[in-house]
Amino acid sequence: MRIPIAWIASFALLTEAMTAEAGPVNLPPVNLGETNFEDGIAYPGWLFEQIIDLYDARQFDDSGGGKAPGHNKLSTASSVTHLAYLTQYKLFGGYFGAEVLLPVVAANLDLDSQPQARARQVGDMIISPFILQWNDQKVFGKPYFGRLDLPVIVPTGQYDSSRPLNIGNNVVSLNPYYAFTILPTDKLEVSARIHYLWNSRNEDPYQGLDASSIQPGQAFHVNLAVSYEVLKGLRLGINGYALQQLTDDKINGNNLADSKERVFGIGPGLVYSRDKWWIYLNSYFETGVENRPEGVRLVLRYSRAF
Repeated sequence: MRIPIAWIASFALLTEAMTAEAGPVNLPPVNLGETNFEDGIAYPGWLFEQIIDLYDARQFDDSGGGKAPGHNKLSTASSVTHLAYLTQYKLFGGYFGAEVLLPVVAANLDLDSQPQARARQVGDMIISPFILQWNDQKVFGKPYFGRLDLPVIVPTGQYDSSRPLNIGNNVVSLNPYYAFTILPTDKLEVSARIHYLWNSRNEDPYQGLDASSIQPGQAFHVNLAVSYEVLKGLRLGINGYALQQLTDDKINGNNLADSKERVFGIGPGLVYSRDKWWIYLNSYFETGVENRPEGVRLVLRYSRAF
C-alpha cells in the first residue's frame, strides 16, 4: 500500500447552492464528496491540488422531497486551487498546519419562475489557520490516522445583490471538520470526514427578496469512502456524502418554515498514485433531496506532494 507523504485531501468547494435556487435562502457551497479515499492520511510537507467539479441538476426538490413544479435546471463547473502545508511542529501530539483554497466557477441557472441566469466569477476564499494531524495511532490494533481542521469561508468572492445568481455568498461560514482513515488490512481502507456548518447573516441579500437580511441555517454533512487496492497504485471503491440542515433559514431574523435542506449522494470512484502524485476520479448520484437541486456530479482531482 502506498502511503502519501504529504498533506492529503483537504476542504474543497461544491458550487451548487447559490442565490435564487430551490428557495429564498440557501446553504453556501460545502464539501460534498470532493474528498474521499485515504482522506485522513497526512504527513508533513507541502500539498498542491487542482480540483475540477462538474455538476448537473435537471430538477429541484421541495420540502417534502418531491419534484418542484416546472422545468428547473442548474449546471456548474468549478476549478479549485488548493495549497496546504503541514509542519514538523507538534501540538497536542498532532502535526500543525494551515491551508488556503480559491475557486473559480461557471454556473447556469434556468428556472421557470425567472429569466435564465449565468455567472462566471471567482468564488469565496477558504482559509484554515489551524490543522492538527495525528499519525501512527491504533484502533482495535489497526493503523488509524486523524485530522482536525478549522476552515473559515470568507466573503471575498464576487457578489452583487441586484443579480439573482452569485458565486460569492456574502456571508462568513465556519465549517470545522474531523477526518479519519482506518486500515483494516494492507489493501483495504475506510475513511470519513465529518463537518459542521455555521453561517453568519447576509445584510445585503438579493433585492428580489425585499428583505433587509437573510441567514442560512446550520448543517451537518459527512463524506464516506471505502477503497481496495486492486493493483499497485490503483484503488477502486465506493464513495458517498450526506447533508442534513439542522436549523431553519432566517429572513429578517424570523425562521423560514420548511426550509431545511437534505441530500444524499453515492457512486463509484478510483484513485491512481505514483511517487508523490495522485489522480482521483469520483462520481455521485443524488437521492433523498429536500429544498435543493437533485443531480449528478463528477469530480476530478490532481494532488502533488512536495
